[in-house]
Amino acid sequence: MRNNKNNMKLKIYTDGGARGNPGPAGIGAVAYDTKGKVIFEISQYLGETTNNQAEYRALLKAVEKAKNIGAKEVDFYLDSELVVKQLNREYKVRNKDLQPLFVQVYNLSLSFKKISFTHIPREKNKEADKLANQAMDLMKK
Repeated sequence: MRNNKNNMKLKIYTDGGARGNPGPAGIGAVAYDTKGKVIFEISQYLGETTNNQAEYRALLKAVEKAKNIGAKEVDFYLDSELVVKQLNREYKVRNKDLQPLFVQVYNLSLSFKKISFTHIPREKNKEADKLANQAMDLMKK
């Protein structure tokens, strides 16, 4: 893995959810290398927040992690059309609570040689969704 660090490419699926909007929220992310090997997973409870804030927080955590492990090229896959369209500049970020999260993701994204954000259907985001739900389920107990 060390030799490959100069051009590490990752595919990262992220998801955030809240039960109620706002409500108890969790995030999930799973990163794969080019061979499909899992490089890291994230599953974290956030407390009370909205679905959109949870989606951004999941992405933010994954961007930070990818940067920290030295990834140079990252393709992100999210089932949140809003977040993807905001990051791809198709939509303005009008919500004052999402603006600082957008700025943080944007600023961190500048540290990569290549970064992309793609909207995928929820069915193609099962692993990240499972991790987000695990985080919320653990807090219920």
